[in-house]
Amino acid sequence: MAAADQVTEISSRHQDILDRVDYRLAETEAEKEAIYSLRYRAYLHEGAIEPRTERRLKDRFDDMPNSWTFGIYMDGELASSLRISVGSPDNPDTPAVDAFGDMLRPQIEAGKTIVDPNRFVADPSNRTKFPELPYLTVRLGYVACAYFNADIGTATVRAEHRAFYRRVFLQTPLCEPRPYPTLVKPLCLMAADFNMVREKIFERYPYFRSSQFERRALFERQSEPLAPDLHSSEFQLRHATSAHQQ
Repeated sequence: MAAADQVTEISSRHQDILDRVDYRLAETEAEKEAIYSLRYRAYLHEGAIEPRTERRLKDRFDDMPNSWTFGIYMDGELASSLRISVGSPDNPDTPAVDAFGDMLRPQIEAGKTIVDPNRFVADPSNRTKFPELPYLTVRLGYVACAYFNADIGTATVRAEHRAFYRRVFLQTPLCEPRPYPTLVKPLCLMAADFNMVREKIFERYPYFRSSQFERRALFERQSEPLAPDLHSSEFQLRHATSAHQQ
C-alpha cells in the first residue's frame, strides 16, 4: 500500500473512532485525582518515575491559570490525559519554558504565543485496545493552537520518540534530552511553527481540524472565563456581543 493510501486509511479510521471520544476538562477534585492517579500508573509502567506512597503525580503547573488538564474518555472510560499549557508574554511559565528556557523565553519575550502540550499519559491497559489513542490525544494540541492563535507548538519527548514526532507532526528537535521536572528519564524539546505546518497537518489528518464551537467548549472555563491577555481582543469582543444579545 502506498504511503498516501495508508495515511488516508488511518485518517478514516481515526475519524470513525473520534465519535467515541469525549474530551473533558478536569474541573472537579474527583476528575483531577483520577488523572493524577493515571499519570502515576502510566509513568511508573514506563519506568519514568520512582514509586511513590501517594500513588499520584501532580505538580505546580496543574494549578496555574494558563494550564488546562484534560481527560480523554473512550466509551465513557478514562483512557488518556493531556495537559495544555500556554506561554505568552503575560503568562510565560509552562513546563517546556521551565525546562528549555534558553530556547523558549526569547520567543515569548519577542511576543510569541507557545502552546505546550505536556503530561501526555495513557492507561497502560488500554494501549492495545485503542491503537488510535495517541493521535486522538495529541489532537488536543492542535485544537489549542487554533484557539490561542499559537505561533509555536512544542512537544517534550524521549529521545526514542523524536522520529515519530518529526515524521508525523513535522516538528524539529531543538536540543539533546535534558532533565525534566519529576521524571527520571530526560526529554528533548521539539517544536514547529504552527502557521507553517498547520495546513500540511490538516491535509494529512483532517480530523485534527476543529470548529470554533469545539474550541470554545474546551478552553473557555465555565467557572473562570479565559483571561483576555491569553486570547487577544477577540475574546473581549465575542463576550461583549454575547452579553448584548442576552
